[in-house]
Amino acid sequence: MRGVLISAPSSGTGKTTVMLGLLRALSEDGLAVQAFKSGPDYIDPAFHRAACGRPSFNLDSWAMGEGLLSAIAGQAAGADFCVAEGSMGLYDGVATRGLSGFGTSAETARRMGWPVVLVLDVGGQAQSAAATALGFRSYMPDLPFAGVILNRVASPRHERLTRAGMERAGLPVLGVLPRRGDLTLPERHLGLIQAVEHPDLEAAIAGYAAFLRAHVDLAAIRAAASGHRLREAGPLPAPPAQRIALAQDAAFSFTYPHLLEGWRAAGAEIVPFSPLADEAPDPGADLVWLPGGYPELHAGRLAAATRFRAGLRAHAETRPVHGECGGYMVLGQGLIDKEGTRHEMAGLLGLVTSYERRKFHLGYRRAVLRAPMPGLAAGTILRGHEFHYSTILEQPDPALAEVADADGGPVAETGSHRGPVSGTFFHLISQEEGAS
Repeated sequence: MRGVLISAPSSGTGKTTVMLGLLRALSEDGLAVQAFKSGPDYIDPAFHRAACGRPSFNLDSWAMGEGLLSAIAGQAAGADFCVAEGSMGLYDGVATRGLSGFGTSAETARRMGWPVVLVLDVGGQAQSAAATALGFRSYMPDLPFAGVILNRVASPRHERLTRAGMERAGLPVLGVLPRRGDLTLPERHLGLIQAVEHPDLEAAIAGYAAFLRAHVDLAAIRAAASGHRLREAGPLPAPPAQRIALAQDAAFSFTYPHLLEGWRAAGAEIVPFSPLADEAPDPGADLVWLPGGYPELHAGRLAAATRFRAGLRAHAETRPVHGECGGYMVLGQGLIDKEGTRHEMAGLLGLVTSYERRKFHLGYRRAVLRAPMPGLAAGTILRGHEFHYSTILEQPDPALAEVADADGGPVAETGSHRGPVSGTFFHLISQEEGAS
């Protein structure tokens, strides 16, 4: 399990550029590289996979118990090197401990034994950057630490001064990236655009790899890698049905990779289909699952997808349908886009949502099911994460769960159910081990 974790003092410092470039460069050098994402992110893993050719998995100390963390880490079997990408800043997490921690990238690095490569935006400072880096190095004394990569360096003089500060602080400099404005990945309100939407992702990743080769000591990063032996692994999440029709396209793509891996490993058959292509779910499926994504960007096409909607309704007459976030909204009566236009959705639930009245919803969720959902009995305790900008205008159906945030505060977005149809605004990450 030798590897490193790429982190930073905050978001927006360039760690994704470093992550994708490092994954591709190491892969080009003949290594089988396993990527991970620390924290609840369902966009970055698709970029990781494009960069290294292997599925990337989330490691989340708030939402995952020790057994699940080890099971997911075990997906690195057969890889030569692990590279994990942190979320936000290195020590950013929540205030209340979860199943095995507070959800910080530092906890992931310490648990796995992966030294931290700290990416520092040194724009507007020089020697002072070393004080920041030293603070991050010292804040958790038992945290393995590889060194720093200096980003957005303006000139050779700027590099000399910044290196002098790092030398005084005793911090290895693993790379120096000159300031460039053409390396930023396109973004929208949830962060990066999806990998499937990037107009030329392969060229972008190849460019990041070349950039890192020119300015980062890859040999030093490989030499700095280390890791702990895996603790005893538990099971990956069990499938909610044997044959699962899974919506997969630009409107429905936010499913955590460890869930799909667990479903497949247990023998479930996943049958993808595209609502945007007006495909109906497999009529032989036991369950239809609509993940989150960006249905608000495609609401007109989804409203006009008559075969998709008819197939969904036919399935729901006798078998379960479940939606998460965007998928949940599509199961409702209507979706109002940011221009105020209402689009009729599947009508399997009474939910009406709006992007005209934007409201930010972000955070971990702990849910106790009031009613069953596919594969899970009432009373089951789930962990997940919510991130969207939609507002509920109508939700007439019974609540699916009692939902709380990471600190135990009640959350109004309870999900809902009607007959065999259910949905949640949170994206499922795990079931509390031993809880049902």
